[in-house]
Amino acid sequence: MIAMMQEHFTKSKAMVFPRQVLAGHGVLRSLPSVVDELGYSGRILLVTGGRTSSIAGKTVLSMLEKLGMEVRMEITEDANMENLSRLKATAASWKPQAVLGVGGGSKIDLGKMTAKSCHAGFVSIPTSASHDGIASPRASIKDGGSPLSMEGSMPVAIIADTRIISRAPYRMLASGCADVISNSTALLDWELAVRAGRDSFSTTAASLSRYAAESVMASASRISRNDETSAWLAVRPIIASGLAMGAAGSSRPASGSEHLFSHALDALCAGSALHGEKCGVGTIMMTALHNGDWKAIRSSLMKLKCPVTAEGLGVTEDDIIRALLKARSLRRDRYTILEKKKLTSESARRLARKTMVI
Repeated sequence: MIAMMQEHFTKSKAMVFPRQVLAGHGVLRSLPSVVDELGYSGRILLVTGGRTSSIAGKTVLSMLEKLGMEVRMEITEDANMENLSRLKATAASWKPQAVLGVGGGSKIDLGKMTAKSCHAGFVSIPTSASHDGIASPRASIKDGGSPLSMEGSMPVAIIADTRIISRAPYRMLASGCADVISNSTALLDWELAVRAGRDSFSTTAASLSRYAAESVMASASRISRNDETSAWLAVRPIIASGLAMGAAGSSRPASGSEHLFSHALDALCAGSALHGEKCGVGTIMMTALHNGDWKAIRSSLMKLKCPVTAEGLGVTEDDIIRALLKARSLRRDRYTILEKKKLTSESARRLARKTMVI
C-alpha cells in the first residue's frame, strides 16, 4: 500500500533564493569577494542613475575595474518601457555575464528585467530601501502612466550596505517598511484564496512574509529617523519579504488587495505618494474588510511617520473611493477580499471613513 501511494505522489516545488545576502555596515567592501564567489570574470553591465552613480555606482565601477573586469555603466532614470527597451538592446549587443543594479527601486527593477532578457546573473546593490523589490524577482515597470508587475531575475546576490541606505531620505525607508507591513493583508488574501480553492499555499513563503511584517511592526517606534540603526532594523525584514516571493514563485505572499488598491490609485491619479505609502493606507482598509485589527496597522504606520489618510497621500477623498472600486478589476486571476466583498460606492465610502482614511 505504501509503495502504491509513493508511486502516485507527484507534488513538486521550486524555490529560488540568492546565493549570497550581505546586509550591514560597510558590506559594499565585500563586492570583490562576492564577484569571485559567483565566478564572474567576463563583462559586467552596471545599471545605475545619475544621483546613485555618485552615491555608489562609481565606487562599484572602480572596484570591478581594479579586478580587471570589463564594465559598462549605463545611467538611466525611471523604470519605464522606453528605458527598459534601451537597456535590453545594450545587453543584447554587450552580452554581459552579470548585470548589477545599483540604486533605488527603479534601478533595481530595470536591472533585474535586463538580466532576465540576456540570461545574465543579477546582483542587487540598493542605495535605498523603499520597497521589497530589492530582494525579489518582481519588477514594476511603467507602461504609459500605469505600472506593470513583471517577472524579472531573482538576485543571485544582495549587497545592502546600511551605511549607504541610511543616507537616503528617511521617507524612502519608511515606505519600504509600509510595503512590508502590507504583507499582513496579502497573507490574509492568500489564505482566503486557498479556502476558496483558487490558489495553492506555501508555508515557507508565508512564514517569511509573516516574520517580515511582524518584525517591522514590532520595531516601528525604533525605525524613526535617518540613522544606521533604523536602516539595519528595516533592511532585514525588507529582504525577508523579497525572499518570500522567491520561495512562493510568485508575489502572492507580499501582494494582495492592498497592492491592487495602490495600483488603482496609480492609474487614476498622479499623486506624489510612494508605492509603500499607498500600500500602507490600503492595508489599513483591507485589514478592516478582513475584520482584523486595522487600528494596530494604522498605529504602526503612524510611528513610522507614514501617511494614513487621503490628504497624507496627496489625493482626494473621491480618489480613494474610485481606487477602492477599481482595484478588484485589475487582476481577476488574484482572488482577494475585494472579490468576496464586492464594494459599492456607498460601502467603499463607509470603509474609508471607518478607518479614518477620509
